[in-house]
Amino acid sequence: MKITSPTIVVRQSADRGHARHGWLDSQHTFSFGHYVDPDHMGFRSLRVINQDRVAPGAGFPEHPHRDMEIFSYVLEGAISHKDSMGNQRELHPGQIQLMSAGSGVTHSEFNPSKSHPLHLLQIWIQPREKGLEPSYTEWHPDEESELQSKTLLISPDGRNQSAVIQQDAEVYRVRLEPGERISHTLGEGRGIWLQVISGFVRLNEMDLRPGDGASSEEPGEFTITADVETPVEALLFDLR
Repeated sequence: MKITSPTIVVRQSADRGHARHGWLDSQHTFSFGHYVDPDHMGFRSLRVINQDRVAPGAGFPEHPHRDMEIFSYVLEGAISHKDSMGNQRELHPGQIQLMSAGSGVTHSEFNPSKSHPLHLLQIWIQPREKGLEPSYTEWHPDEESELQSKTLLISPDGRNQSAVIQQDAEVYRVRLEPGERISHTLGEGRGIWLQVISGFVRLNEMDLRPGDGASSEEPGEFTITADVETPVEALLFDLR
């Protein structure tokens, strides 16, 4: 009996929306701001994946949010976060901050460096319900997680020191050495999204480049394999 591989849909990096605002260079996987594409409004509860490059000393001044789970994954540089819940933090590469906006918060995000740019992924996930109490949580790597090829960053129950999200969603960091592979099993009624940050990777039989996204809503086994010449970093979403 032949086993059929799950169908995978690719969102190529070159097809993303692109916005330049002088201090900000941003690429949008899904519709965001003035970039509207009815065919790319999100994936399940995943609403925004923006790859942002922020100029030294620049950033997003104080602004409001509500009913959204918002997290930043720092790739290069640092981000300075301040919000109306009293949190004032500076995060560095490999660290995650997650703000549950709930019934309403205001916050600002800046590049505190006067000489180095900030490079990050900003991601929004819709919460399980509206009007929740706002909260803030973080994830920081430790010695053990730095050795893992697949690390849980975000989960609804905070297990393994992951940041807590108000949604049935799990987010994993994938880091592979050249030629290394890992697998992920997607359960019935769930969806998978793989967002490639760096390196060349194969998801089952689909080749992906940096900035590409790939998704499937068919249960089964997914194998992520790094190219034999380049290491890989990616975020893997498992969503209800």
